[in-house]
Amino acid sequence: MTCLRRAAGLAAALTGTLAALLAPAAAAQAAPVGCRTSATVPLDAEQARLQDARLAAFTERSGLGELLGGFPSALCAARNARQAEKVVDTWGRTLWQAGLDRAQGRRPGGELPARDDRPLYWTRLAMTVRLARWQPRFEVDHAALRARFEDASRGLGDGFESAPGVRRIFVSGFDPFGLDAEPRRANPSGSAVLQLHGQRITLADGSTAEVRAVVLPVRYGDFDEGIVERAFAPHLRPGRQSADLIASISQGYPGKFTLEEWAGRARSADPATDNVAALSGGTSQHPVDAPGLAPGPQFVRTTLPTDAMRAVQQPFPVLLNTFVTEIPAGATAPVFRTDGPTPGSRAVSGGGGGYLSNEVAYRSNRLRLFLAPGLPGGHLHTPVLTGLPADPNRLTAPEFEQNEAAIGDEVRAILSAVRL
Repeated sequence: MTCLRRAAGLAAALTGTLAALLAPAAAAQAAPVGCRTSATVPLDAEQARLQDARLAAFTERSGLGELLGGFPSALCAARNARQAEKVVDTWGRTLWQAGLDRAQGRRPGGELPARDDRPLYWTRLAMTVRLARWQPRFEVDHAALRARFEDASRGLGDGFESAPGVRRIFVSGFDPFGLDAEPRRANPSGSAVLQLHGQRITLADGSTAEVRAVVLPVRYGDFDEGIVERAFAPHLRPGRQSADLIASISQGYPGKFTLEEWAGRARSADPATDNVAALSGGTSQHPVDAPGLAPGPQFVRTTLPTDAMRAVQQPFPVLLNTFVTEIPAGATAPVFRTDGPTPGSRAVSGGGGGYLSNEVAYRSNRLRLFLAPGLPGGHLHTPVLTGLPADPNRLTAPEFEQNEAAIGDEVRAILSAVRL
């Protein structure tokens, strides 16, 4: 991975590049002569949802349309594979910064609420479609280019400023999911971390902490390819980018926050699929490990200061979840336990289940055990975000926006309650 860049330096570094690559929207409509695209390139299940016109509106109504409009011309301006890599890196970072600027009220334009995480998600996805359809006259690895674009547009590589005396908190959120049932869904964890990225918060002991974040995909394949480890490892190794606390965050249960006491090693969520309609291969009766997952214990316990974090109880209660499901040593059937795992058992699910929210907690904290075992780390589940309007053609409503804001504000308060 390239060296982590400071957010302030990123904006300055992009200025010159954007002058060459990020043409104004009006000038970007006409692609360079000879640029080829193919509308017959097959899309994955996640990209195919963009055929729903309501979802394209998340880009059009958020002020991000100029990025989507200019991206194809920037690709077409590349004359070799090296230039293509620079284009996707630049535009990925630009999209990430635009998402941050929207979430933190620095980017005017569009009628959707600033804290809404959905514009970033759907614009990123639409840009991957443009990338897939681009047919340059030189050979490129489309999958590798998409991976570079995804990493850059999710905040990987955007590091701490490392100011003297300032603590460092690294967090992750997630994309929306469950979109086949309700394509308008948002993910309050993604919204919360976009609001926090680059911000400084005052902790309970009076010290100042800088927060940095990534937004992860809801796709088993990306986890198999190590996106969690790529995101967290730079902040667990000694150095200027090392964190003082790590926390993965995802959407969990209705009406409450939960701090998960245990993360389990296994996948066991089938028949639930991910955002590309993929299955994990594991069920509660037959849990499986992720392909290539590095060695580690069956369960990893949180080291977050849960007592301090549970002092925050408004507007949603914050609870400690000690539940796990295991296959006890010498047994073959899963057993649900309220008091954590027993010695020698096989993990079926942690407190966060057997899906990707449990897996991000396990992967990040398994890595913490090996790289920084004394570091506070663990997982926080937010309440389920409710309030979407009953009219399926409406994208937002006051209740939805108020709930999203309340969850984001409480995530900030929970992190601020710690002493480092």
